[in-house]
Order: sequence, then C-alpha cells, then structure tokens
Amino acid sequence: MRADATRNLERVLSTGARMLADDPSATIAAIAAAAGVDRRTVYRRFASREDLMAAVYTARYDAVEEAVEAARLREAPVAVALHRYVEGIIAVNREWPVETSRMLREVTLRERRRRLIDEVDAFLQRATDEGLLRSDLPPGWVAAVLSPLMEHAAEDLSELSAAQAADVVVDTLLRGVGTPQAR
Repeated sequence: MRADATRNLERVLSTGARMLADDPSATIAAIAAAAGVDRRTVYRRFASREDLMAAVYTARYDAVEEAVEAARLREAPVAVALHRYVEGIIAVNREWPVETSRMLREVTLRERRRRLIDEVDAFLQRATDEGLLRSDLPPGWVAAVLSPLMEHAAEDLSELSAAQAADVVVDTLLRGVGTPQAR
C-alpha cells in the first residue's frame, strides 16, 4: 500500500474509532469528512459501515496485542510487567475508544481475544504466585477489577499521561482505596 494510502487508512480508522465511541450511528460519510478524505476513498476500502467497524476493532486488537507483547508479561519482573501492561492498555483505550461490548460480538476477533485473556490470566497467576497479588481472592477477581480500572483511567484521568494514569491504577489495584488506618 502506498504511504499516502496507509496514512489515509490510519486516519479513517482512528477517526472512526473516536466518532463511533461518541456516536455509534456515525456514517461513513461523516467519518470520511472528519478524517479529511473523500467518502469514495473510504467506500473503495470498506463496502459497508460494518466493514469499517470491523476494521476499527481489528486495529484496536492489533494495538492491544502490541501492548501485551511490549509488557513482556512472561519474562519481565511482575511489578514492571504489570505497570507496562496497564500503561499500554490505557494508551490503547485512549487511542481506540470504541465500545468494547460491541467489539466482543465480532466473530473474527474471538480467538484473538481468547488468547489475550489467557495470556493476561497466566500473568496474573504468575503475579499471585510471586506474591505481588493476594492469593485468597476468588478466581478471576483481579482481572475483573483491573479491566474497568484501566477503562476509567483512560477516560477519567485524561489530564495524566498514560504512565501517570498507570501509576494510579497499579497503586489502586495493589493498595486499594482505604486509608492505612482502615487496613
């Protein structure tokens, strides 16, 4: 693909992610206009709005996979890997703010999603085994709590960098929200 076509595609996908997050009924024409490309350019690449949405979801998953890989969940020290993972996912959530519940219905992403969940679950088990996380919690609890923390940090802590927001999330995960006297 030519460099300008690649840039146009990236603009369409990132603009589409933002617009669809704000308005799930955004049209291809509106997305094209906001991305600064002709709508015919978008229609040449995507036959339908659903095809465009699937491409946005795929781009988001590509970014999530890159963040998981960069975190080095299997080999980095667990505290370092946890922070890298959280920081990376916050950055992805900010760059690709699509409604994830709709994305979960995308059939082509199910296997990729399952692999990512398994990898994160294995990492969280490693973090538990190495003593970073409590071992007395119900199975799946840490993952269930961590995901919305990262989503909220991406949205609600927009004045912080992804690294600073990750500091807040990791501290909240590891120390909770109670005061030292309450513990």
